[in-house]
Amino acid sequence: MRTLLLFAVVSSLACIRSYESAPALSFSDVPYTSVSGQPWQAGELALTKAEATWKLGGQHRLRYVELNPTGSRTLLFLHGLGSSLKFWRYQLDTFAAQGFRVIAIDQLGFGKSDKPAQFPYSMDAQAEVVVEVVEALKLERVVLVGHSMGGEVALATAIRFPEKVEALVLTSPAGFEPFSPREKKWFEKVFSASFVKSTPEYGIWGSVRYNNFVTWKPEYEWLIEERVRLAKSDEFDAYAYAQVRAVDGLTHNDFVRESLGKVTQPTLIVFGEDDRLIPNPFLHGGRARRVMEDGASKIRGSTLVGLARCGHTVQMDCAEPYNAEVRGFLSKLPAPAAPKETP
Repeated sequence: MRTLLLFAVVSSLACIRSYESAPALSFSDVPYTSVSGQPWQAGELALTKAEATWKLGGQHRLRYVELNPTGSRTLLFLHGLGSSLKFWRYQLDTFAAQGFRVIAIDQLGFGKSDKPAQFPYSMDAQAEVVVEVVEALKLERVVLVGHSMGGEVALATAIRFPEKVEALVLTSPAGFEPFSPREKKWFEKVFSASFVKSTPEYGIWGSVRYNNFVTWKPEYEWLIEERVRLAKSDEFDAYAYAQVRAVDGLTHNDFVRESLGKVTQPTLIVFGEDDRLIPNPFLHGGRARRVMEDGASKIRGSTLVGLARCGHTVQMDCAEPYNAEVRGFLSKLPAPAAPKETP
């Protein structure tokens, strides 16, 4: 099984660039810039509520970027497993330029945010951190835009804290596909911190390029370079642990799957018709559409859009049609309420 995971399509990666000899890269030094190279306005939050809840052994910080803070409607972007807010490079500047207030966070354990070992990394726990962000930044109800794992975190937030969420944009979301007890055990056996840390460069090329994209572009090579170089950093062990715990949280989060009927917010579900990660190719197989249709059928009034010739990371693989679908959905929402005046 490990061989299958590492060597899928390696034979098709004819001439690739190697970053194996490149120096280590710390998470804090990863550049957060727009596609044009302009640095984003970055911020950080001390997570006092998270510290009180999970006894994290010190005050930990979450990093985020914010664009167009005077926008009338707030879009809060949540990245997927093993990634960071940079996976929204083709959306943040675009939607900020269209008048939205845009905020993207690095969820705890990922990107530039801290990676405390005491944090459970469940979807419910990440949802509580999202709410702490909303409250700390004094936001009104937000539109949550979540990719993959971030989609399941968005669902958990909308279900548990409906007063905080105006609408949902679920992008190739996790949270619809069920896993049996035996399949959950399979994940525990196969996906370990040592597996994450020992994946060779050609395995990274295969998993990133094949599993997430239908149309690969040279401009995406930063995904490979950063992953290879970050693996040499002192912080990578904590990242690998967070990733393993998050996978455990994803597979065991039956609460979200069983509570989809409680979602009351307007919901758009956008996925790639050629998604190679959903459904799980080793356990279930089949087409993503089947999983997405099942999830959409349980969310009243949801809109389902499949984009042809697009993969799991559909917001990058097919950025223009993805952005158009999201823009059309947002244009149909009622005008946002005026912000409450502080007495």
